[in-house]
Amino acid sequence: MGVAAAAPLVVPTTVAAQQRPRWSITADIAESCSCDVPCSCNFGRPERVCHGSRLYQIREGQFEDADLAGINFVVSFHMANWTRIYMDDALSTAQTETLEQLLPVVFAGFDAGAHVKESVPLNIRDLGDTFEFSVPESLVRIRLFPGIDGSPITISGLPNSTYYQYVQYESVAHNHDSESGSWSHSGSNGFRSVMRASG
Repeated sequence: MGVAAAAPLVVPTTVAAQQRPRWSITADIAESCSCDVPCSCNFGRPERVCHGSRLYQIREGQFEDADLAGINFVVSFHMANWTRIYMDDALSTAQTETLEQLLPVVFAGFDAGAHVKESVPLNIRDLGDTFEFSVPESLVRIRLFPGIDGSPITISGLPNSTYYQYVQYESVAHNHDSESGSWSHSGSNGFRSVMRASG
């Protein structure tokens, strides 16, 4: 699932371009999926089946005049089939409304396939070599995949603005159970990265 919708085939008019919301985002991302390490989807070669859950923690950004800092949400997905979007219920009413407006503009692929968008408890734990996040229907626990001398494995130059400062992890647990589908994986792909994008 791409961060934003594919570029239109027709160049928009100046008036249409001026009507688009202006936005910018810097966000921390953590994800686990069902693919082997490393996930070929992140190299632009999607697997036939990819189940995943991704956490967005927006560090800073603007959507029109609204401040995006502190907005957290999770997307659980069956790649190209469906998504479920979980907004942190600790967000203020204003933040939740801003996120609902942001999703179809910046995360159009995820938003278009959403079976549900709801506010739920979101738990995040950073334990150094291990990172965990969970919502009621999804749990991800990932640990650093050790490189030479146990150092982190980093990958640069991936073809997506979601993948700056990419660090390779593997799943300890990656579980999901909802009306849309269910899975349970361990030893599959995980990563943390930074998203920097604007429009």
